[in-house]
Amino acid sequence: MEVTVIVTFLALAQYVVFGIQVGTMRGKHEIKAPATTGHPEFERMNRVHHNTMEQLVLFLPALWIHAYYASPLYGAAIGLVFVIGRFLYRAEYLKDPASRGLGFTLSFIPSAVLLIWALVAAILRLV
Repeated sequence: MEVTVIVTFLALAQYVVFGIQVGTMRGKHEIKAPATTGHPEFERMNRVHHNTMEQLVLFLPALWIHAYYASPLYGAAIGLVFVIGRFLYRAEYLKDPASRGLGFTLSFIPSAVLLIWALVAAILRLV
C-alpha cells in the first residue's frame, strides 16, 4: 500500500502546486480575491486547478478501492499516468485550451480503468 500512499501524495502535491500557481497568477495580474475572472492567463490556470480538483474526486477513491481489491502496484502505475496526464493537461490548457484533449484523456482514462478494474475484482471476490 506504500506505493498507493506515494501516488496519492504526488496527486495532492500537484493540486497544491497548481493552487499556488493560481495565486501567483492572481498577484501577477493584480486580480483581487474573490474575483475569478480577469487576465486570460489567470483564468486558464484557475480552470486547470478547478478541473484537477474535479478529477481528484473520481481518481482518489478509484485509486484506493483498486489498491484494496486489485493491486496496489498496478494501481500506482496507472495513478502515475494520471499525474503525468494532469501536467500535460496544464501545459496544453495554458497554451491553448482547445488543445487539452490528450492531457484530459491521460487523466480521465486511468480513473475509469482503476474504477472498473476494482469493481470487477470486488465482484470476483463475491463469487
